Amino acid sequence: MYRAELVRMAKESISHAASGTVNQAQDVFRVPAEAYTDEARHKREIDRIFKRLPLVLAATAELPENGDYKAMEAVGVPVLMTRGKDGAVRAFMNSCTHRGTYVAVEGRGNTALFTCPYHGWTFNREGALVGIASREDFGDVDPACLGLKPLPVLERAGLIWVILDPKSTLDIAAFLSGYDDLLQAFGFEHWHLFSQRTIKGPNWKIAYDGYLDFYHLPVLHGDTFGRDISNKALYFAWGPHQRVATPSAQVPSPDTANLIRLDERPESEWDTETLLSGVWTIFPHVSIASFYGGGRGVMISQLFPGENAGESFTTQLYLLESEPTPSEREEATKQFELLKYVVQTEDYETGMRQQKALQAGALDKVLFGRNEAGGQNFHRWVQTLLDTDDGNLQALFLPRRAAAE
Repeated sequence: MYRAELVRMAKESISHAASGTVNQAQDVFRVPAEAYTDEARHKREIDRIFKRLPLVLAATAELPENGDYKAMEAVGVPVLMTRGKDGAVRAFMNSCTHRGTYVAVEGRGNTALFTCPYHGWTFNREGALVGIASREDFGDVDPACLGLKPLPVLERAGLIWVILDPKSTLDIAAFLSGYDDLLQAFGFEHWHLFSQRTIKGPNWKIAYDGYLDFYHLPVLHGDTFGRDISNKALYFAWGPHQRVATPSAQVPSPDTANLIRLDERPESEWDTETLLSGVWTIFPHVSIASFYGGGRGVMISQLFPGENAGESFTTQLYLLESEPTPSEREEATKQFELLKYVVQTEDYETGMRQQKALQAGALDKVLFGRNEAGGQNFHRWVQTLLDTDDGNLQALFLPRRAAAE
């Protein structure tokens, strides 16, 4: 279903590599510096983007078994995701319908029931209220009307999207614009969660700009992994979601030992793994990048804005295609630690210095070159979301399209 689209992008990459070109934006794009520093705008971004759009709050690998759950906060909203006895994922406000406190502490686990720690009201993993402590003394209430408040949720391509607004009617599948058909090629629903951590960063858009930017790779990451990497990028878009790829005929071999040239092999030998190279971003806050260390792995970065404009938090999930052997586990640990240094020390510390300079008034505008079309697209979508009211939100996203043949 997805192969034709992956092959099309690979051929475009090979063509640009041969001609030494990239697709350029029409002009240099300017973003007001206050977009990264203004507190009123920051709150508006949380309300009109993060609290209205589907967010990737979990990978299937975090809730693989019936009864598994994950409790977390997303931009201040307490969320509980569960996998029911029917195998379906559900999402709820993590809030007891008696007095409102959390029914599950943050983290993951497996259980059939959630009991509120305040008064002992009990809910099942389908969200139904199944127990009221001392019910005969409480009074006349209908348990059927007091289940956990459900949130819109969709599990697809091994990822779980949740909308934080329980009243939302936004079609999550339409929002994905067919992008999940491509993500399905990874097969994440069968992958293994190896490790995770959360790190602090600058304004969420400064942090996210870096995931869409290959221009900086040989400069900022010259001492780690970027010295021999091209600073050119190709951008492919599905609605607001983008894939970033290098214009090259040379891609990692599936055995990870060396690089191979696709243009020297027949198309029938182009395997899916090599066709998935590059960075896959999911608007507004997720990046997926492939790595090799202890086997084939990906780092899924989930960005969330902080309480003020100058901070963000990124949860990094490191998934491996299969359960690692002891030697693979050691290599995967080294790879994940390297990625911590690259993102936290190289990317985010640079971003925090950028944040301080912008807050000090060093610039009125931030520039995105014609070669930085991904950043241009991202910021246009951010502004579009800020300018679009609820009644017109659905119309921004294309109707569900058929998967590529």
